Amino acid sequence: MQFLINIDVDNLERAIDFYRDAFGLHIGRRFGTAGVEMLGGNAPLYLLAKETGTRVAIPLAQTRRYERHWTPVHLDLVVEDVEAAVRRAVAAGAKLEGEIRIQKWGAIAGLSDPFGHGFCLLEFRGRGYDEICL
Repeated sequence: MQFLINIDVDNLERAIDFYRDAFGLHIGRRFGTAGVEMLGGNAPLYLLAKETGTRVAIPLAQTRRYERHWTPVHLDLVVEDVEAAVRRAVAAGAKLEGEIRIQKWGAIAGLSDPFGHGFCLLEFRGRGYDEICL
């Protein structure tokens, strides 16, 4: 099985710039004006151009919006230096949504991209998640 990550955005070129500058991703393939494949992580990331106000799914009345929103699924990106990764993401247009928090397993920073999607930057320290395994 292979996981693909899809992110709806209302401005494809702005999204390409953000994900390139924030995370060092690069364009793999373009799908006309509808989307682009970004490579450089361990799973491809697809930026999909979807207009604000369009329906999210046929059976749902909910429509797309790109101000900050909550979703039960978000990205966690593992980085080697969380402080440096936060600086790079913020410089690219992300918003830091609190202080970097130190945990037994490492450090975590919560941010959102310019399209309102939340994500976390994680820096594993010591044995990483094994520090909290039972």
